[in-house]
Amino acid sequence: MYSILIVDDNDAVRFMLSDFLSQEGYQIFVAQNGFEALQWVKDQSIDLVLLDIDMPGLNGLQVLEKIKELDSNCLVIMLTALQEIKFAVQAMKLGAYDYLSKPVNLEEIKLVIEKGLQHSQLQRKAFNLEQKIQEVWNPTGLIGTSPGITKIYQLIDKVARTDTTVLIQGESGTGKELVAYTLHQHSSRRDKSFVTVDCGAIPGDLVESELFGHEKGAFTGASQRKIGKFELARGGTLFLDEIGNLPLFGQAKLLRALEQKQITRVGGTSIIPTDVRIIAATNLVLRQAVREGKFREDLFYRLNVFTLELPPLRERKEDIPLLAENFLNRFAQQQKKNIRGISPKAMEVLLGYSWPGNVRELRNVLERAVILAEDQITPEHLPDLTLFSPTPFSSLSFSEAKEKLLSDLEKKYILEALAKNKGNKAKAARALQINYKTLYDKLKKYGIDA
Repeated sequence: MYSILIVDDNDAVRFMLSDFLSQEGYQIFVAQNGFEALQWVKDQSIDLVLLDIDMPGLNGLQVLEKIKELDSNCLVIMLTALQEIKFAVQAMKLGAYDYLSKPVNLEEIKLVIEKGLQHSQLQRKAFNLEQKIQEVWNPTGLIGTSPGITKIYQLIDKVARTDTTVLIQGESGTGKELVAYTLHQHSSRRDKSFVTVDCGAIPGDLVESELFGHEKGAFTGASQRKIGKFELARGGTLFLDEIGNLPLFGQAKLLRALEQKQITRVGGTSIIPTDVRIIAATNLVLRQAVREGKFREDLFYRLNVFTLELPPLRERKEDIPLLAENFLNRFAQQQKKNIRGISPKAMEVLLGYSWPGNVRELRNVLERAVILAEDQITPEHLPDLTLFSPTPFSSLSFSEAKEKLLSDLEKKYILEALAKNKGNKAKAARALQINYKTLYDKLKKYGIDA
């Protein structure tokens, strides 16, 4: 539940706004002057402040400055009378998200609050993603010197500055979302939103609502207007993650939006132009999905303008020492430990493993090792990776043996996750860092009865 602080010296305004917004499901705090407002911000976790400009004592601009000093992430919307517009413009320069003129329109204020909170949520996600990128990427590109990864960041450098649609393909854990965000950060749209859609996690009947938004009353449960991902990403980048898991019905709707460059909210009539850069990612082989009738051919060609194939970690093992040292330094700093490095024998273990979980799995192994170690990472601080090392299959071709090995490892991980979570598929999916639909498909593939 989001929390909103209403700051106004007018009792009627405070009552009207608090009554209306509490019915909309927000947690409400009220203050009749700037001093009370600052105390609330110090004592509570406030997501958004509705702040009157003209107040005795501390005025709204002074309060805004102090709020930003206390919590730079707190969203502030100014309330101003018509004659105070020049102060509202000054407030925007000081970090206010928006301003509304008095007397306030309740429907308008609800919509601005909704958009502001969604914007704030996207900013937090982008910040968290930026932190992850700092762990895996350096300023010039991917960490690594292998030919495969060198080619990838050369391609990123060429396509990032364009508005070309990019399709990123690669196994789970190879860093597809990080590549997408890097493309955004090096594009002309970097100052706008980077919006992620997990296509595999959207229920089929909510695809349109998630992508395009809906109007109040459009369907049962639509109690208020919702802004879709296309609108939230306006001017920026829309990242369609796990695009291969989007149902065929949703694929058709998406294709139409991409071709016409416009959308209509569910239950609405207004045509809304779109201005987004599309980046899609999948761990499936989309050409094969097209042949099997699971993915629309026309949508595939619409997305497959510029393709990046991320190599799995087992195909760039010369990058493992660089990645491992990077993760070691990062986690040692977080844990406030002085770890001297990775012993030769421990590095030999890391280099001898096939890494079905790719860079993400290596990261998790090093995080665990740093927690256990006191001086240097040795084999005893690593999980028994030899249990998962590849073994020869004399009766199979190389590609068949590789496929069987990966399938066996994947099945083992799934069974372990289900066992640890007592058969709870949702928790198992989170532990495996895959979406629920992907887990469901794999249970069916391997004949596992949870």
